[in-house]
Amino acid sequence: MFDLHRLRLLHELSLRGTLAAVAEALAYSPSTVSQQLAQLEKEAGVALLEPNGRRVRLTVHGQALAAHAARALQADEQTRTELASLGSEPTLVRVAAVQTAAQNLLPRAITLLAARAPQLQVEAAELPPETSLLELSAGTFDLVIAEQYPGHTRPRRDGAIHEVLGQDWLRLVVPKSCAADELADLADRPWVLEPEGTAVRQWALQQCRAAGFEPRVRFSAADLGTHVRLIAAGHAVGLLPDLVWAAGDPDRDSVRMLPLPGNPAREILAAYRSAASGDERVGLLRQALRDAFAERADSEGLN
Repeated sequence: MFDLHRLRLLHELSLRGTLAAVAEALAYSPSTVSQQLAQLEKEAGVALLEPNGRRVRLTVHGQALAAHAARALQADEQTRTELASLGSEPTLVRVAAVQTAAQNLLPRAITLLAARAPQLQVEAAELPPETSLLELSAGTFDLVIAEQYPGHTRPRRDGAIHEVLGQDWLRLVVPKSCAADELADLADRPWVLEPEGTAVRQWALQQCRAAGFEPRVRFSAADLGTHVRLIAAGHAVGLLPDLVWAAGDPDRDSVRMLPLPGNPAREILAAYRSAASGDERVGLLRQALRDAFAERADSEGLN
């Protein structure tokens, strides 16, 4: 039988791509990771790694064993979940969330969860989906709250389930003093968009191009709070989701929100490993998130 710990290292290498990244993620030294994988090669009786410049890559045998490792780790998680369900009540669930959900959805979900399962503690981190979904596959988190924009569906890793929590409507946001009525009126205005290379930036550019112009992107920021403040101060216009607004946000009175053609919405996702489908902790958190999203939609009246 293969050592499960060494299989985990191989699985991590298949996800992260380098020995250094595996070592950093698991708080090992690169030499320790290398030694453990060398031992796994001996157990397998075939070469699992081969040089690739200054790095290594998986051989055909390494890829096959990495796929087996993913299944073995999934089975191990399912077994642990079953055993935990027969014993004491669950105590900890780990979640990562995209910024707007971390700020304006997750707090309410944690409040609901505290009332329903006070023994369950939540550990949360704010991370972009590109990072958090990888960490979900690696087992760092039990659930990830991500988003996907129209026409930009998130890739699904093996063993992951994506559940849509709800639709988050996207709107054109302009300063209060701006007289524009539609997207085509803003060809000459400065814009704020998310950084280059992100799916949301590509989606925003396509909206502007479909309206007949290339936006003058003067500001670039990953933090949507920065977008809100630049727009409220009259320095830019932008495209923002409804979930960016906190209850009673004073900046909301300093902007106008206009509809976009076709009334597009992004999807807010709860992603979790299929091995955790029967995990009570994950199930309780998923329900709390669905309820928090529904409450917000009702109270805000933005839909």
